[in-house]
Amino acid sequence: MEARAGVPTNQVKQSVDRVLEIVRSKELKQPSRLAERRAAIRKVVAERFDFEEMARRAMALHWAKRTAEEKQEFIPLFTDLLERSYIKKIESYEDEQILYIGEQLDNPNAVVKSKVITKRRVEIPLDYRLINEKGSWRVYDVVIEGVSLVNNYRTQFNKIITRESYEALVKKMRSKEAELSFEEKK
Repeated sequence: MEARAGVPTNQVKQSVDRVLEIVRSKELKQPSRLAERRAAIRKVVAERFDFEEMARRAMALHWAKRTAEEKQEFIPLFTDLLERSYIKKIESYEDEQILYIGEQLDNPNAVVKSKVITKRRVEIPLDYRLINEKGSWRVYDVVIEGVSLVNNYRTQFNKIITRESYEALVKKMRSKEAELSFEEKK
């Protein structure tokens, strides 16, 4: 049974449903339409996710030390890293069922609790942390099986910046971007 959904849940559900519609489209599954399918997924995700807020939270205390130019450079690198890392996982969804099981509202924040039920009936908890921006609920973190995506990146980024430098982090991200781009062309 699904809990009574509020505005944050409804907005997340609308976006997830649109992505699943794209993923399940027989026409867009054709290899010749790979770029079109991924562009359509990215468009829907960009409407619901606040990548700037995610980047800021992932950088934590290092964010304030960045210049405006560095921030403007970092946000698209981070966005691309997230999108490329998770788009293949999203594309593999077929018959998974998504249940929305609860919502916690603490303005201007909310948590939409859901779970993915796989074809093998395995339940994977998936929570969306959101912030209200002018009436639109935007995702700033995703928690999968209790593991925060933002916290995971924050730990990795902090380790690289502390041991090496911010410049080393950007270099690694550019390298990863090139590597993932090459894999997509295979």
